[in-house]
Amino acid sequence: MQLVRGLHNLRRLERGCAVTVGNYDGVHLGHQRMIEVLESRAAALGGPSTVLVFEPSSKEFIDPAGAPPRLTRWREKYLLLRALGVERLVTLAFDARMRAMPPECFVDELIVAGLGARHVVVGDDFRYGARAAGTIESLRAAGRRQGFEVEQIAPFLADGVRVSSTAVRERLERGDCEGAARLLGRRYRMMGRVVRGQRLGRTLGFPTANLRLMRRKSPLWGVLAVRVHGIGPGPRDAVASLGTRPTVNGVEPLLEVHVFDFDGDLYGRTIEVEFVAKLRDEVKFDSLDAMSIQMRVDAARARDLLSRVASG
Repeated sequence: MQLVRGLHNLRRLERGCAVTVGNYDGVHLGHQRMIEVLESRAAALGGPSTVLVFEPSSKEFIDPAGAPPRLTRWREKYLLLRALGVERLVTLAFDARMRAMPPECFVDELIVAGLGARHVVVGDDFRYGARAAGTIESLRAAGRRQGFEVEQIAPFLADGVRVSSTAVRERLERGDCEGAARLLGRRYRMMGRVVRGQRLGRTLGFPTANLRLMRRKSPLWGVLAVRVHGIGPGPRDAVASLGTRPTVNGVEPLLEVHVFDFDGDLYGRTIEVEFVAKLRDEVKFDSLDAMSIQMRVDAARARDLLSRVASG
């Protein structure tokens, strides 16, 4: 997949692509349907299938504290889109200039002059330009003037609901990992590089691989039954804690993963953690002994649960 970063690189692109614009946070089943249509239209045109995203998202730029938790970091999004067969990912900075860009300039500068789009695929709620003033109707009108077609994709329904990043996020926030998986088309995962921790888990008999979240917020918290990818040829069962470690007065959110029956060194390795089920919320214990006892209970529950759940 070709990666294009920054407005200055748009001038170098070949003309005639099919493009879709959006956050694509989570790359859920609705997004996957959009990509399926995009790739079909690109093949018919003989141009590259192109996804345009902004980093950070508009909500993160405008209101960092109030923006919803991300489902996927940029790298996770990149890998998911690449796996779907997208040929080109364009990432542009969302900054003050982009925020103030009128809808007409958005079309002229990005869609036409920048991407040379001949077909634009959008969702039913697509808005663009300053104050989200651009609508699908105004985009269609621009397309008639500038020579590109606009295709609106109807909402994608799964598990009885309209699939959206918000719907996935809500399920994860209430600990419904299976419900989120039905909207994503896969179990929710986080990827990261293993960093050195305080080695407290090893002292308590539960050595952990520690991952910094590298995102402003997490949509999921607590103690969870998980599977870890990236250690060997197949996923490994594990139990994980995702939170701030209040028992030891922790502040930074951390994902701590104890891989069952594994004693190797994972420091510096990139691994992916697949969330299968939430076991409980994070709590502050009165002592390390009390926490250690509960850790053994959590590990036993996770082992039992994972033994009955197929890998996915």
